[in-house]
Amino acid sequence: MRLFYVFIFVLTSKFLFAQDQQIQQYNPIWTVQSKNSGESMPTGGGDIGLNVWVENGDILFYISKTGTFDENNTLLKQGRVRIKLTPNPFSGGEFKQELHLDKGYIQINGGTKNLNAEVVIRTSAFHPLINVQLKSNQNIHAQAFYENWRYHDLIPKGKENNANSWKWAPQGDVRTHKDSITFEKNAIVFFHRNKDYTVFDAVVKQQGLEEIKSQLDNPIKNLTFGGLITADNMQAGTTSSGKYQHTAFKSWELKSIKAARSYNIQIQLHTQQTPDISLWKKTLLNNFANAKKDKQTFQKTENWWRDYWKRSYIHIENSGSVDWKISRNYQLFRYMLGCNAYGNLPTKFNGGLFTYDPYHVDTTLNFTPDFRNWGGGTHTAQNQRLVYWPMLKSGDFDMMPAQFNFYLNALKNAELRTQYYWNHKGASFTEQIENFGFPNPAEYGWKRPENYDKGMEYNAWLEYQWDTVFEFCMMMLEQERYAGKNISEYIPLIESCLTFFDEHYQYLAKQRGRKALNENNQLVLYPGSSAETYKMAYNASTTVAALQTILKCLISLPEKYISAEQRSHWGKMLERIPPLSYREVDGKTVIAPAKLWERINNTETPQLYPVYPWGIFGINRPGLDTAINTYKLDKDALKFRSHIGWKQDNIFAARLGLTDEAWRLTSAKLKDSGRRFPAFWGPGFDWVPDHNWGGSGMIGLQEMLLQENGDQLILFPAWPKDKDVSFRLHAPKQTIIEANWKNGKMEKLNVIPESRRKDIIVMIR
Repeated sequence: MRLFYVFIFVLTSKFLFAQDQQIQQYNPIWTVQSKNSGESMPTGGGDIGLNVWVENGDILFYISKTGTFDENNTLLKQGRVRIKLTPNPFSGGEFKQELHLDKGYIQINGGTKNLNAEVVIRTSAFHPLINVQLKSNQNIHAQAFYENWRYHDLIPKGKENNANSWKWAPQGDVRTHKDSITFEKNAIVFFHRNKDYTVFDAVVKQQGLEEIKSQLDNPIKNLTFGGLITADNMQAGTTSSGKYQHTAFKSWELKSIKAARSYNIQIQLHTQQTPDISLWKKTLLNNFANAKKDKQTFQKTENWWRDYWKRSYIHIENSGSVDWKISRNYQLFRYMLGCNAYGNLPTKFNGGLFTYDPYHVDTTLNFTPDFRNWGGGTHTAQNQRLVYWPMLKSGDFDMMPAQFNFYLNALKNAELRTQYYWNHKGASFTEQIENFGFPNPAEYGWKRPENYDKGMEYNAWLEYQWDTVFEFCMMMLEQERYAGKNISEYIPLIESCLTFFDEHYQYLAKQRGRKALNENNQLVLYPGSSAETYKMAYNASTTVAALQTILKCLISLPEKYISAEQRSHWGKMLERIPPLSYREVDGKTVIAPAKLWERINNTETPQLYPVYPWGIFGINRPGLDTAINTYKLDKDALKFRSHIGWKQDNIFAARLGLTDEAWRLTSAKLKDSGRRFPAFWGPGFDWVPDHNWGGSGMIGLQEMLLQENGDQLILFPAWPKDKDVSFRLHAPKQTIIEANWKNGKMEKLNVIPESRRKDIIVMIR
């Protein structure tokens, strides 16, 4: 393989690529109505997601919002809306449904020569407000039905509990309590208010924390979520019953007072912890009044989306080709991420805001539309990380705090559990934790040995897996390095996570013997876990790489973040971190997943985590040959290799400059999903749409185009030289790179700021 290095010192100094209308080429356009919700199209904004489709002439959409967790920590949908028009322009005749990516909304057109209509469905990025605008060339009647399947208590059975925190081990009377839905004047008001007893209370008791319960934060206590639906020229109608995709529902109707050529339906949502329902209702109405006063909210939302697409892009040329679809699907997935730009909680890896009737994922699952595999309020860090890593290079820094807030909100509880169980400091975040920071009760284990450590999960996959929080700590640090963001609020969290490892592994060593450290005055990281795969590990490579990298980044921060005393303290801890471990395969040195381990439990490849995310090995870095040997020769790495779901082999290949492998795996990830909406991948190992599938695809494509090593900015490090591409991506030191590769050479390059041009290296293989 021929390797070209081109060091760029002088190119055209001031050139900006206009994004213009390029994003519109990716607009999904459907000219045939959908058969069911499995053929829905996503739209949304702020922290709201809608699945929109037209079926048998009816316009339907599911409503989702971040943070709507019930007593069982199920992430409940807000219901379904069905719109009927009479006479109906969508009954026969022409049809078109289009997602306008540049403006952030869905537009539906239909009709015949004599009757036609246009419907725009959109969500404000600045208020939790959904708007449906209908326009027709004739006076027509309209009905808007609010459909809800939680009109009575529901009792989930069997696998249906995988949508909540009980999973396979429900305890006692587990039920989804009914919602409240009423007509109030000519509006429909709907809400779910959590009962006094929730899964939080069960977990506190299960995990022996009742003595400190009064000190713990409970994010689902007194939580109420819902909203109202109203429209001009519409009044309360009737209630009725029906069934959709195996799920019974009741509907509440708003109907037109008189036939008209236009209708404006508004849906205001609200989520809040309040001592009583009256305060929630008062705040809902106040928020709705404020939203209505903001006459420019949807114009501002369109402007927000236009700026979003100018911020970053990747365009692979040759419209309509398989390669072009890779970049289209990259944009479509980034659009879905943008729909939760300002949520208080992160976009869930297992469906985000866009799940639909599970029957259309697996025909054996005749559950309600609330179902998603792997829970609602349960946080699986190994999956979540892949949703948020790509936001650095895409420059979506404003969207990352939703994920960081998850840990900030749970920090107090994580520190209290550490102090209570082991009488030392630091935040202990296990894998598979609830939104209040404690292990998921099923994963923690209800049937445990009597004297088993109460702070531990009794779980073959998750035991001693504490280090997954560090990838989010690293993202917090990278916000400062990439965007110059003030990260002061995150420093206590990062330090607390480091403190846990320092103190807990010395604590464990003293349980086994007299010495807290090994003969080299280093921590003995045992027992540990190298991802979920290499169990009961000694000096797991995931942990060693994380600790080394986080500590080096922390002590290199500017003085405003840490004092000289803190810098010295963390410098001493860095000296206590053991080295990575190695082994030989076919006479060549490779990175080991740990120094020792007892068994293999999953199919991750943590021996390559020092490549990604930790960046210890890579292009122009020491030991690149060792990392490539690991990728090519390690028998487990070869056996586990795949593009499915959360697999990140495509990212490893890109980081190592293995162009053919990187393209093969990344293009397999980002190819059409096989569903009507091409970026609804999955279920993979999780659910549909699989967001860690899409996230790992995004990362791989980004890393093929731009990497960094210190001050070096390496362009096209794993890009096939025969594929034309243009991109705009972000790099450390508030740097933006815009480049165009065409006909086997770089045609244009823009570097912002210009002072960073000297750091550019073009490397094409």
